[in-house]
Amino acid sequence: MRKWSVVVTVLCACTAFAVVTSAQDKTLCERLGGTPAISAVVDSFAGKVLKDDRINKKFAKSDANRLVVNLKAQIGAAAKCPGVKYTGKSMKASHKNMAVTEGEFNALAEDLVKTLDEFKVPEKEKSELLAAIGPMKKDIVEKPGDMTTSTDLPATFKPAPPLPSKTKASTKQM
Repeated sequence: MRKWSVVVTVLCACTAFAVVTSAQDKTLCERLGGTPAISAVVDSFAGKVLKDDRINKKFAKSDANRLVVNLKAQIGAAAKCPGVKYTGKSMKASHKNMAVTEGEFNALAEDLVKTLDEFKVPEKEKSELLAAIGPMKKDIVEKPGDMTTSTDLPATFKPAPPLPSKTKASTKQM
């Protein structure tokens, strides 16, 4: 009988170890709920950004569909979603001449955190995602300062053209 209890204990320990190892091996994408969950978060986030009077003027000339498609790919790639690759312009190129202030960038980050909180994203995953996309700040912010009154875009800013009509911001794009 003692032999069986040792065998059962060892099997339970191995199972627990396998479960812990499996959880640690999951990508951020998997822990966030996969591409459908990321797509839902980005849809909500983009809606907040486009309604946020602190920053929405920066997107006045941008194609909303292009913005959402690129955000889904960018966040999906940062989260290591399989088969997801960001193919848009670099952050430096896409924000060139937008005169984004540090305050506007921070307002955008606040909108993302608010969205992640609404979707009840655990603190660990939220921190990991923010750490993965945080380094983009240096390529986006062109003006120091906390101004967040959504300044108009400079005349020198040229937005990317709209995406072809067949490209929709859906989970299939991720």
